[in-house]
Amino acid sequence: MKITFSGNAITTFLALTLLILETASDNNAQSLPAGELYKSSVFTPARSFTSGAEGPAVDRNGVLYAVNFEKQGTIGQVTPEGKGSIFVELTGGSVGNGIRFHSKGDMFIADYKNHNILRVNMATKQISVFAHEPKMNQPNDIAIDDKDRLYASDPNWGNGTGNIWRIDTDGKVTLLEANTGTSNGIEVSPDNKTLYVNETVQRKVWAHDLAKDGSISNKRLLIEFPDFGMDGMRCDSKGNLYITRHGKGTIAKVSPAGKVLLEIPVGGKQPSNLAFGGKDGRTVYVTLQDTGNVEKFQVEDPGREWTMLKK
Repeated sequence: MKITFSGNAITTFLALTLLILETASDNNAQSLPAGELYKSSVFTPARSFTSGAEGPAVDRNGVLYAVNFEKQGTIGQVTPEGKGSIFVELTGGSVGNGIRFHSKGDMFIADYKNHNILRVNMATKQISVFAHEPKMNQPNDIAIDDKDRLYASDPNWGNGTGNIWRIDTDGKVTLLEANTGTSNGIEVSPDNKTLYVNETVQRKVWAHDLAKDGSISNKRLLIEFPDFGMDGMRCDSKGNLYITRHGKGTIAKVSPAGKVLLEIPVGGKQPSNLAFGGKDGRTVYVTLQDTGNVEKFQVEDPGREWTMLKK
């Protein structure tokens, strides 16, 4: 039997097929086993990292990197199966904090001891000073935009103040804002139009308009928490912020409108930072300072930086 379709029927059929495929893709996380979403589990053994566990970032190959593996001053690497080892050791007294990857795959590390941004060639493991600014208190955490510009938080814990810096692709350092609160977690939105900065002591998260030239303006309060502290934070591809609640032992998922959507408990009280990875970018890795390890949990949407690196 020969079956024929009219032009309108074929168009309708194709439209329905595309809709089904798009819906299946959007709901991919819902195919996970019941109860798996937002349920944190151990990824690396306790005390595999020091109490300075921080700065997680995932490369294009799905390998997780974090600072202070086994001892201070190292950068550890952890395979998707959870096997950890020392990737590089920093020299000259440098100790890392935040880590990011740029579009060409190089690693950038906030060296809070020597007021540097370090650059690591991932093929040769050669470490160089990409930027140095003696006026910095630290730097602490770093964020990156779609033009490979870095943004650094810079708290002064003793004074309860901080700064925000931009580091251009040539290593030039520019002060964006001085005398903030204790600036700590820092992130760029998926559309690269907003820079988020949190203040640990003040328990506030600020949003700034981020211009194409890397300048910031229109500072406004996104959310203020009534208790505990904050450390690192990262965006998913839909613009939700995942914020480590240091001292509370949770990760807060906050909408772009500043609403707490949920809080994910982790196995320690001092989550310091997080990164998205896994085969689909929907695995969140969390460094924990009091237990000295990394945990992981699944979420609905891939991470903003994971999506950038896959382009």
